[in-house]
Amino acid sequence: MALIGYARVSTRDQKLGLQDDALSRAGCEKVFCDVSSGAKSDRPQLAAALEYLRPDDVLVVWRLDRLGRSLAHLIEVVEALRDRGVGFRSVTENLDTTTAGGMLIFQIFGAIAEFERNLIRDRTNAGLAAARARGRCGGRRRSLSDGQIKLAAELASSPSVTISEVCETFNISSRTYYRHIHPSVTLSEVGDRP
Repeated sequence: MALIGYARVSTRDQKLGLQDDALSRAGCEKVFCDVSSGAKSDRPQLAAALEYLRPDDVLVVWRLDRLGRSLAHLIEVVEALRDRGVGFRSVTENLDTTTAGGMLIFQIFGAIAEFERNLIRDRTNAGLAAARARGRCGGRRRSLSDGQIKLAAELASSPSVTISEVCETFNISSRTYYRHIHPSVTLSEVGDRP
């Protein structure tokens, strides 16, 4: 079993010394360090640490917020580690998923995160229902209004006007042209022809 450390600071002005010292005292034989905001998903040293870990190893961090961008992300990472047979330990919070008590605490975190996701989904659905009741509907705006569709169809009916010219005039793609002006033509027939 190897203890592998991961440390992260948000900016180059911050120093990794405190985390390095804590991880060394915890017995880590190797430490991977990132200088990156916690909100960023691209953390190359975290990816390297996760790649380096083997079954029965333990990933050690100074604090929980050094690993996850959010509670949900933290739980996702630790569950992925568990699936690979890798433990997780946080020095400051004294959390260790290799123990029964540590795993229980982590499962409670997971339940809280699931509860939070359900609340967000319920609020989103309630907001969408309220907007629909007020006559609003979501989604992208239409490329062409009914009047523009009628004008474009009239323009397209002229033998001297090409489809490309109609598209350029209304600032639309050929797919949009066929969808609105010639809906009987399927998009697979259209491809990317002008």
